[in-house]
Amino acid sequence: MNICVFLSAADLDERYTVPAREFAGLLGKAGHTLVWGGSDTGLMKVVADGVREAGGRLLGVSVDFLAHKARPDADEMLFAGDLAERKALLLATSDAVVVMVGGTGTLDEATEVLELKKHGKHSKPVVLLNSAGFYDGLKAQFLRMEAEGFLPLPLTDLVLFADDGPTALAFLEAGIGSR
Repeated sequence: MNICVFLSAADLDERYTVPAREFAGLLGKAGHTLVWGGSDTGLMKVVADGVREAGGRLLGVSVDFLAHKARPDADEMLFAGDLAERKALLLATSDAVVVMVGGTGTLDEATEVLELKKHGKHSKPVVLLNSAGFYDGLKAQFLRMEAEGFLPLPLTDLVLFADDGPTALAFLEAGIGSR
């Protein structure tokens, strides 16, 4: 299975890197391919290293202006002309999506994937990996959106907030098997 992971390219502390590396190891051991932003820096590097070390494949999707940060040993590397094309390629080449910790770019990717799912443009399982409670505030906001009628379908039909990697991977594998 090709699993797209949206995440930060920043260097982060261990409360985020440890769960990210653990999840990456699970992906690699299960024989899955990591589809990610292609960067060889920060948390992106941590996850790619973990997948590679556990025997998984790497499919990077970068943008031309970040080509100098691309991971040189990826099994495959695609380059998009801009960020919108990159997001489309990431989704098109994946069977499922995981959102790890990140900044505005990661949040943009997450909300676009959820918006497309809401409108029936894809049915891929989506997980927000809530390492160290990073997405607690976002979860509360989504629950409020649901309660106040801003979501046309139940939040659970859009996304799973998972506190750990095994829960996230089990959800993804079950979701792909049922499609």
